[in-house]
Amino acid sequence: MAKLGFLGLGIMGGPMAGHLLKAGHEVALWSHTASKAAALTGLGKAIVCETPRQVAENADIIFLCVGDTDMSAKVTLGENGLVEGLRPGAVIADCSTVAPSYARRAAATLAEKGADFLDAPVTGSKPGAEGATLTFMVGGSQAVYEKVKPFLELMGKRFYYCGGTGLGLHAKLTQNLILSNLLQAFNEGMVLATKAGVDPELMLDILDNSAAKSGLVSFKAPYVFRRDFSTNFSVRWMHKDIGLMLDTGNEMDVPLPLTALTQQLFRTAIAEGAGEEDICSTIKVLERLAGVEVKKPSQK
Repeated sequence: MAKLGFLGLGIMGGPMAGHLLKAGHEVALWSHTASKAAALTGLGKAIVCETPRQVAENADIIFLCVGDTDMSAKVTLGENGLVEGLRPGAVIADCSTVAPSYARRAAATLAEKGADFLDAPVTGSKPGAEGATLTFMVGGSQAVYEKVKPFLELMGKRFYYCGGTGLGLHAKLTQNLILSNLLQAFNEGMVLATKAGVDPELMLDILDNSAAKSGLVSFKAPYVFRRDFSTNFSVRWMHKDIGLMLDTGNEMDVPLPLTALTQQLFRTAIAEGAGEEDICSTIKVLERLAGVEVKKPSQK
């Protein structure tokens, strides 16, 4: 059994680390909230660590899934971070959605310490993490990816090697760019149709049987219809990802006009108190402006 590490035990990271423990591996755990690490000890050979450095001292392959670039940099390269306790030949696979430019910096810094770095962001939200059906998009050395893949397979079901460092993140940001803009198109269309008098469930059936069919829409629409905005992927974290998309577009001189508008709608949702709700709750911004709610006719 391998000696693994996992940092960041929230909605995504907690279940992911749990799958590694259930497979029988020894896993060194760390979270800003110590109780989250303690809660996993019953699943297997868990070592609860007080610092990221202690995780590195107890693991050969380390995964992390934290909120943003600053958090990732702090636990990886900061004081008492992973970089201070690395074993020879260690691998760090960062499953967070962070800036590609940071991934390149982290990889270079860790290489100086004799360690390897993979950017390995995931998609699949809470259900994917809990069901071990996540999709991984990986950047870095292909040989290192092949070394780590058996452990990724305990947490997911689809794996895409995208190329050199940062390209896994570029793929993930592209996926989320399209997802967030599709969601905004759904919001606008459903608010318009509902205010005109079209039954929302009928409208969804039409979409599902047309060229406008979308897996995202098919999955999220029923949550909207029953006004269930419990979090699978929060507005706050998608807003963060949209910011990364726009920053990357600026770095590469790629205009992203539609994405810039979508960012403003997400920012409005946060300002109205929906930051911790699921991304499908962003429809409430347009509902308020239009004076209509998209829900089942029986709820009206």
